[in-house]
Amino acid sequence: MLYFKMKTLILSAAAAKQLDALPQPAQGQIIDALNDYAMRGTGDVKRLVGRDGYRLRVGRYRVLFAEDSFTILAVYVGKREATTYGRD
Repeated sequence: MLYFKMKTLILSAAAAKQLDALPQPAQGQIIDALNDYAMRGTGDVKRLVGRDGYRLRVGRYRVLFAEDSFTILAVYVGKREATTYGRD
């Protein structure tokens, strides 16, 4: 039997505000995707190139985050645009 350790999911103040500004269906999809990743480690996640962190792709939306063995810290939630990955 496999056991998965759920990570604590934290949204920065900016990420929470960005998530709240999205349409309701997109909010639900993003929250579901973050929960799946936190509980099972599944999802379309890739390490960012040229900077620290990861991105989770949810359709047209991206969640940029950092993680350690216990926590996932989401720092950006929004549509994929040319400026998405230029954030600090």
